[in-house]
Amino acid sequence: MKRQLSIGLAVVLLVAIVIVIVRGSGDDDPAVADGKTTVRGVIGSEKLAFFQDKRVIDAFAKHGLTVQVDAAGSRQIATSVDLGKYDFAFPASAPAAQKIQQDKKITTVYTPFHSPMAVATFTPISDLLTKQGVVRQGPGEYEVLDLAKYLELTANGTRWDQIPGNSAYPARKNVLLTTTDPRNSNSAAMYLSAVSFVANGNNVVSTPAAESAVLPAMSKLFLDQGYAQNSSEGPFEDYLSAGMGKSPMVVIYESQFLDRQTRGDGSIQAGMRLLYPSPTVLSKHTLIPLKGAGDQVGKLLTSDPELAKLAAELGFRTNDPKYFREVVGDRAPADLIDVVEPPSFETLERMLDAIGKQYG
Repeated sequence: MKRQLSIGLAVVLLVAIVIVIVRGSGDDDPAVADGKTTVRGVIGSEKLAFFQDKRVIDAFAKHGLTVQVDAAGSRQIATSVDLGKYDFAFPASAPAAQKIQQDKKITTVYTPFHSPMAVATFTPISDLLTKQGVVRQGPGEYEVLDLAKYLELTANGTRWDQIPGNSAYPARKNVLLTTTDPRNSNSAAMYLSAVSFVANGNNVVSTPAAESAVLPAMSKLFLDQGYAQNSSEGPFEDYLSAGMGKSPMVVIYESQFLDRQTRGDGSIQAGMRLLYPSPTVLSKHTLIPLKGAGDQVGKLLTSDPELAKLAAELGFRTNDPKYFREVVGDRAPADLIDVVEPPSFETLERMLDAIGKQYG
């Protein structure tokens, strides 16, 4: 009797072990539902529309994937988000991606698309600043915002109503680009990368001495704006809905403007203009596969023609430029010449932290 009981217990234990093995007990095992593998990622908020697009969802489904995403700021993804819950991280900047790579000791990354920083404005503002030499024609059929000239205006604390002959926008407030909150948002960090380059004698800030030298002027660019929103969607929506009175010049991703133009939903109206800062910085959307099927998502985004075309339709510049050109045509320059690299993650973080501490 005891021997039969022992055999029975052994069988039960063996079955339990088999069940554990089949089901898997580790977080690396992907969940499977409806025959598809569920992959979880944390992404920059500017890509949320892409991953929520039904066509993108269907494209991943063709490859047996259900991709679920949470949105966070790129700085947060690199520093405070618990990445253990995710199969991939997809920040909007190369410095943030490099930080994750270093921390997780991961060498494989995918950069399926990118977007330059741009400035959304209006024809009266562009025309006014053209007369001041701040806006000029670029090498292609696009307008350039000269950051060096812009910094001259901000250094002097110039108000809009102090610009000679300004009857188009005589507002009693300083000439300033509207940005997101530098304590949270990647677009603000990319803007800081460009203006700090100019303020540092057209060199990437790379030393503590250079940081200290440029910080007073850089801090004013953010603090003098007053309240700033956490996500780039916020000021861009204000630009679209509230118009020139509230937001005459807004720092955005080029992809945001082009996405709305491509939709043809009427949100981009006559008189709305897109300027390209000189220099500008590319927001390089970099996917870091953390585990499971995260690597498959990165591979598909960089190799699948359907996903590349969908990325272009949502305003992103793809690795193969033909998709972007097919969708955008002559609404955006094919090539941007005056592009600079951002500082290292550590340098950028120190500057952002120093500015953030000055907020009340």
